[in-house]
Amino acid sequence: MKFSQLTLNNQGLIPVITQDYYTGDVLMMAYMNEEAYNKTLETKVVTYYSRSREALWVKGETSGHFQHVKELFYDCDLDTLLIKVKQDGVACHTGTYTCFNKALNMEDNEVVELNNFKAPSILRGVYNVVVDRQQNPKEGSYTNYLFDKGIDKILKKVGEETAEIIIGAKNEGKEEMVYEISDLLYHLIVLMVEKGATWDDIFKELNKRR
Repeated sequence: MKFSQLTLNNQGLIPVITQDYYTGDVLMMAYMNEEAYNKTLETKVVTYYSRSREALWVKGETSGHFQHVKELFYDCDLDTLLIKVKQDGVACHTGTYTCFNKALNMEDNEVVELNNFKAPSILRGVYNVVVDRQQNPKEGSYTNYLFDKGIDKILKKVGEETAEIIIGAKNEGKEEMVYEISDLLYHLIVLMVEKGATWDDIFKELNKRR
């Protein structure tokens, strides 16, 4: 769709809501002018228009936290864009994953700070990346290597990582254990995708045990 077909504000800009393609988290809101819009479509890397600097703004140009376009949607009035992206690093200049990092507690009307990363979102995000690798194999991908080798190789890695957690937990501090648990979670996710299980299946089962 051409930029001229969109409904702009009085500054000739269109608001853009940016969402994480893998987790569904809303990352930020900004604006595009025609040049930013066209450059985003051309490069598949999100470019905004900075109203304060009155200049184009390639997200991640300074920080390295680029936003790679996966999908783009137009709303019913053609006056707002929704872009789903693969986010490199964090989206907010404050160092948090999303710019929407404060929430109103509806019970006491207090504003609370949110954690940088929400565990369910991260787990779902990694899961969705693994599904994407399965459906769209990438040369040199370790995930695709595991899928190619099959269930026996995946199970072997799950066993190995479990043993390494036990060893790591016997050592001083938590760092080694955290590293090994992260490895195990990744390989468990590969196993889940291989067997067709989802996090909803896991969370539902865990909920029964509370």
